[in-house]
Amino acid sequence: MKKKGLAMAAAMVMLLALAGISARGGASGAAGPQKDVKSITFGDYHTEAPGVNHHIVVGDLPAPYATQSSENGAAMMARPANAWPRTLPGFKVELYASGLDNPRLMRTAPNGDVFLAESRAGRVRVLRGISPSGTVVEQGVFASGLRQPFGIAFYPPGPNPEWVYVGDTDAVLRFPYRSGDMKARGASVKITALPGGGLLWGGGHWTRDIAFSADGKKMYVSVGSHSNVDDPDTHPAELHRADILEFNPDGTGLRVYASGIRNAVGIAMSPKTGELWASVNERDQLGDNLPPDYITHVEEGGFYGWPWFYIGGHADPRLPGKHPELRAKVIVPDVLLQPHNASLEMMFYEGRQFPKQYRGDVFAAEHGSWNRSVRTGYELIRVPMNAAGRAEGSYEDFMTGFVTADGKVWGRPVGVTEAKDGSLLVSDDAGQAVWRVEYTGK
Repeated sequence: MKKKGLAMAAAMVMLLALAGISARGGASGAAGPQKDVKSITFGDYHTEAPGVNHHIVVGDLPAPYATQSSENGAAMMARPANAWPRTLPGFKVELYASGLDNPRLMRTAPNGDVFLAESRAGRVRVLRGISPSGTVVEQGVFASGLRQPFGIAFYPPGPNPEWVYVGDTDAVLRFPYRSGDMKARGASVKITALPGGGLLWGGGHWTRDIAFSADGKKMYVSVGSHSNVDDPDTHPAELHRADILEFNPDGTGLRVYASGIRNAVGIAMSPKTGELWASVNERDQLGDNLPPDYITHVEEGGFYGWPWFYIGGHADPRLPGKHPELRAKVIVPDVLLQPHNASLEMMFYEGRQFPKQYRGDVFAAEHGSWNRSVRTGYELIRVPMNAAGRAEGSYEDFMTGFVTADGKVWGRPVGVTEAKDGSLLVSDDAGQAVWRVEYTGK
């Protein structure tokens, strides 16, 4: 980490403390950052607070192994009695649903029903309605008996989809559907097989997300790597992994749309530009602040570096001298995130409940680090977008507070989707819950 980044992070901690903004999860204390502290580069859970801005550029990256690699996984704890997620002034956080089983990715159907993957339980749940107190009104199981479901998409695009597509870890399935169905009206059909995975240490990244082009002619499926930095030249298990794959909606026409993307956990189509975007987990074990996770538009035929390079032409020291012809082809992502944040689902906000400056912005769930000496992530972030649908390069802490002052973790955001009324829903697989963020005024 650069000295500049350390000094800014230290200043941020001091000012937050003076202002009464602690990193402790809880409803008390101020909800936003100090006015004289607006931006930090690298930080950790102490410096995360609603409204804090981050703008990491390539020149901020340290050398590999500038710090030792850490294994600092979070042991989950029950939410303390005084703990509650925090967000910006004018917004309110409510507990929308609880008692779930490993709630992960969420997608909102055109009629407003929210489809939720309970991955460990092997099922997709439907959440319907918002009560006057901000809680779910009705829920049911749409499909069960699945293999680690994650991605969910409705087809064809538009107000009346006929199918629900589900990304199991080893296949894309689809279920017949009509608007308002809370249970699948027929058995699943296997559209295509995918490289399967378990947990990273025992078989690679397992999540598979799905998105369709705006015209419905193409289906995109993200498949994470089998390893941290295994060389695909000598490890056949990496075939069609660390890629975003393209298919026809019936599963034919497989091709690699973009490669070198270690783990694009969440993908989404920009409603403004029609481009595919991805929320990506980069590699581990190069130190606390290397390399950044990222959110980016994905170019057709684009190469993003994995495993030989990262964030442009930076060579991974564990694969020295490999594929020098690819160095100049590595695309630098649009928005660099805090390294090891574990950025998961992303979405574009199109609602009318939040102030108009939020319309078109990206929101992404940050699951939280394990390969960092001091925790980072465990939050919902906002990525501002300009009028042309392009990222401005920075991101903002939007909802935080899932880590206690002494570093214990009680919540881990995974999924984010827009509810029918324009509020945001955020799944939390540590708290087995879904949180709701609504705008209530200045």
